Amino acid sequence: MSAAAFNVHERVLPAPVAETGALIDTLATPDDLLWPRGPWPRMSLDNGLTPGSSGGHGPVRYTVTSYVPRQWVRFTFTGPRGFDGFHEYTAHATDDGRSVLRHTLAMKVTGPALLTWPLAYRAFHDAVLEDSLDRAESALTGTVARPARWSPYVRLLRGLTPAGMRAL
Repeated sequence: MSAAAFNVHERVLPAPVAETGALIDTLATPDDLLWPRGPWPRMSLDNGLTPGSSGGHGPVRYTVTSYVPRQWVRFTFTGPRGFDGFHEYTAHATDDGRSVLRHTLAMKVTGPALLTWPLAYRAFHDAVLEDSLDRAESALTGTVARPARWSPYVRLLRGLTPAGMRAL
């Protein structure tokens, strides 16, 4: 038994695509301007954004499978069990000189993930990605016009998560 999971988060940013794409290039570095800090597990990669580099954030593990500087990075899941697919950040130009930063997740969910994805991971994923887009907007503009807010369900799940797992 399996299910498909497809999830997209994006934000139109008032910056040229090269500036937005440059944020992707900072992922998992000491100067990361894209991945949220604080209550979220940090993103780490053993060899940066080089294809073949492995790492993840918290219990979510992946390998860098594709990388085009200032444009695109794709990560293929290696864990948790039952996550079979990828997630990626891409930067796109708009006709008016702005840009779109997009995060896409596409995977087949099997085994235990048939329960863990809809009951916990999806809500955490949505919250961390909106926080990531807030971070991108702040890095490019110095402010966030409409900051994301965690849902009551995410706040409940965060309260139930052991303290040692919150900011790995």
